[in-house]
Amino acid sequence: SMCTIRPFVQGSEHIPCNFHQPPALFSWTPLVISALPSEELKMELVISAVAGELLTRFVTFLADRYHSSRRVQPEEKQLKRLYQLLLRARMVIEEADRRYITNLGMLEQLSMLADAMYRGYWALDASRYISLQESMEEEGEVRNPSSPKRLRMVHGSARENKDTYPVDLKGALESLEDVVAGMTEFVVLLGGCDRMLRQPYDAYLYNDNIMFGRHAEKQKLMNFMLEHGSSGGVPAVLPVIGGPMVMKRTLLAHVCKDERVRSHFSSILHLNGDSFSTLADHDHSLLLGKILVVVELVSDVDEDDWAKFCLAVATSMDNGSKVVIISQLKSTERLGTVESILLNTLSYEEFSYLFKTLAFGSANPVQHPRLARIADELAREFQYDSSLGAAILFADLMRRNLSVHF
Repeated sequence: SMCTIRPFVQGSEHIPCNFHQPPALFSWTPLVISALPSEELKMELVISAVAGELLTRFVTFLADRYHSSRRVQPEEKQLKRLYQLLLRARMVIEEADRRYITNLGMLEQLSMLADAMYRGYWALDASRYISLQESMEEEGEVRNPSSPKRLRMVHGSARENKDTYPVDLKGALESLEDVVAGMTEFVVLLGGCDRMLRQPYDAYLYNDNIMFGRHAEKQKLMNFMLEHGSSGGVPAVLPVIGGPMVMKRTLLAHVCKDERVRSHFSSILHLNGDSFSTLADHDHSLLLGKILVVVELVSDVDEDDWAKFCLAVATSMDNGSKVVIISQLKSTERLGTVESILLNTLSYEEFSYLFKTLAFGSANPVQHPRLARIADELAREFQYDSSLGAAILFADLMRRNLSVHF
């Protein structure tokens, strides 16, 4: 139905109003959402995920580069500092090895310095090799199938080598710093020790025998030989005790090459367990002057037999004659009149350093980092098996051909 609304203002026309058609203000229009095709939606989600992942990796890469750059600088400083300390330590040890040291405290310090030096050299070489290996892995060169077999056996990855043989660079540096810092008095006292006389040939022997280390033990043995004879007519007896392949004979031979030791004794007599008890039956006219008697015992000896032997030495030889026992038996320690020299198995760090000294000779292991790593692995095997003879053989082979392709 129609209705007429009268306006408020007179004279205006009537406005028709139809209630069947709502005002335009209240009219509703259906809302139509056009959905995107499923392929386009999936593509946008994939692109968004990939972009997010790339952004995350890029940020992580920048963070890693930042932290690694902060770590590299301290490590390089540590390596440089360690190298400088090793030069000082080696200089002191070589100078001490050329002098006669009788002070027991100095010998103990010398032993501590040598241990810290061997540990430092191993940490330095291992750090250099791992750094080289990491750079090679970044270039994709380490796992080249054409690499020689012996190189692939010891390579592994840098991460594997770090996990298997952790390098305590900081610990080695701090240990060496502590020892070197306390060497001022040692160096001052060392300047007052008599220098050993060496001919050019003796210097060659020194360089050849440095691989055996045993700096403090060598000095103790030399001091025993050069000190005055014991009173009461009883010969001084020094047992040198150690397991197989700890270089007991080598140590004695090295000391006997010293000029002062050779001039101190008129002759050196070598006996074994079967012949020492028959010394009283020998022609004593040939045993004139001070005699150094070296007795190698492979089994225990009877107390009465040993007493007869000592009596024969005292009555047939001049005062000042000495007896050195070489044996693997701890029980022979009771036969000594002075404190025994005990030779333990070389540590891996010391064995590795000495093995590389033989293997590289005058060459610098820094210039052959891969071969130095191989030498480390070989030294570990030889030290574990106590194979000194095999170590010397392989070191000689490596020195003749310094190539990883050999």
